[in-house]
Amino acid sequence: MGHSSGKGEETFESCQIKGVIFDCYQTLIDIDTDEHRLETYEIVTRWLAYQGVKIKPEKLRDTYMFKVREKMEDSREIYPEVRVEEIFAEICKENSIWRIDEKSLGVETSRVFRAASMKKLRPFPQSIRLIEHCINIPKCIISNGQRVFSELELRFLGLYDYFDFVIFSSDVRYKKPDLRLFMTALKKMNLELEPTCVMSIGDSYENDILPARKLGMRAMRIDEAWEQFGLKD
Repeated sequence: MGHSSGKGEETFESCQIKGVIFDCYQTLIDIDTDEHRLETYEIVTRWLAYQGVKIKPEKLRDTYMFKVREKMEDSREIYPEVRVEEIFAEICKENSIWRIDEKSLGVETSRVFRAASMKKLRPFPQSIRLIEHCINIPKCIISNGQRVFSELELRFLGLYDYFDFVIFSSDVRYKKPDLRLFMTALKKMNLELEPTCVMSIGDSYENDILPARKLGMRAMRIDEAWEQFGLKD
């Protein structure tokens, strides 16, 4: 990551930054979804009717919320995560009126659900310019997101290929601020012995800043990064 004047130089003066970890949503991607409104489930149930699944919107919403909560409570993780495609696969199987492939239908239903709940999805142009500041440095994303649709969103917005790898919480069934996600990223970047030379950037103090600092990494909020590199509009 190249030096900037003033405050930026103070941030990077004692150690060359050799790796950067980015958060995804509200850091790279400006997003707004509503998973609680009934209209979201009305759209999904209309689509499911053509897939051989008969369920009312209210039941779909209540069952989905119940299963998410149940799986979270049954997990042994401190910060548990679910895979939404597995939840929708269960719902589809329980409400099918003809033979279905519930596994593949769970994947497709997850994506329809995401599209139905979406109100806004766009990249932050400031963050794209920030990525380009560290184009030759190993970079990754750690996201409390669902790979089943989050990877596609990153690809659609042209962000995915900027990064060496992406870790989604759904991959491992636990989420930030679990330190293991950051430890995995450090290891994959071959920087586990040099955490002070890795920067974590995100919008959440609890999820992106605090766990990184606990491991000896550097960390800053995304708006601070924009300001230090002169990227604020």
